[in-house]
Amino acid sequence: MNHTIITSSVEKLADIASLTKMFDQDSEIFRMPSEKILAEIIDIVRDIIFPYHYGDTPVYADTLKYYIGVRVDRLSRLIHEQIQIGLEYECNKCQNAAQEADRITERFIDTLPQLRETLGTDVIAAYNGDPAAKNHGEIISCYPVIKALTNYRVAHELLLLGVPLIPRMLTEMAHSETGIDIHPGAQIGEYFTIDHGTGVVIGETCIIGKNVKLYQGVTLGARSFPLDENGNPIKGIPRHPILEDDVIVYSNATILGRITIGKGAVVGGNIWVTQDVPAGGHVTQKRADRS
Repeated sequence: MNHTIITSSVEKLADIASLTKMFDQDSEIFRMPSEKILAEIIDIVRDIIFPYHYGDTPVYADTLKYYIGVRVDRLSRLIHEQIQIGLEYECNKCQNAAQEADRITERFIDTLPQLRETLGTDVIAAYNGDPAAKNHGEIISCYPVIKALTNYRVAHELLLLGVPLIPRMLTEMAHSETGIDIHPGAQIGEYFTIDHGTGVVIGETCIIGKNVKLYQGVTLGARSFPLDENGNPIKGIPRHPILEDDVIVYSNATILGRITIGKGAVVGGNIWVTQDVPAGGHVTQKRADRS
């Protein structure tokens, strides 16, 4: 073994200048939120939201308050630490990151009852929409849509509270686990479900109403990317579809651009949609003529 080569490689890899292209700012400390700890945070949230279906210990009605209290305490400590790290990374040597993390953590914990209520509607939508489902417990424990939506709805709340980086990490963790890719910036109403789920993509500026159902392989994407004077994509502009209440989109449909799919409309499978669909409208493939 040539130790000279090892020493040389270590010196080059430890040269801060070699990292400058991968960081947005200069810093003496390089620290990012931990995916391992974020995974534990999501496990705890699932346990709090669905205490009879997650976790590794039995839960009883007469001890539920104690059980939830312990889990919420653990959650608040972990998420505070990760939020502070995310804030420090974003603003570089931020002086009030700890105080801001306190404020955000308190407000996030305050959203947990509403998160449970909203995710409960998603469970109902998945159960009512699938004749193969035997009970709500099966939906909660087995269906990828609930796992993906738990990550998404937590991530969306954190994004609204001004948390950087972590929301995207949470939804990408769900993407890896379930094959469902939901950007944390998307707005999704109650009673939302995705049948099967694999391959679904929901873009950052999507707005989805209540009681909407998607099937596997659906893409709600952007049609184009406007560029600034330097030729770079303009960030944050509305560029993804709006799906109003009671819309159904069947498998492998691709809906692109800032268009509106009206209330109660149905979009058939394996088609591209780039224009508005009126309320109650049906968009399907035309049958090929047979001679």
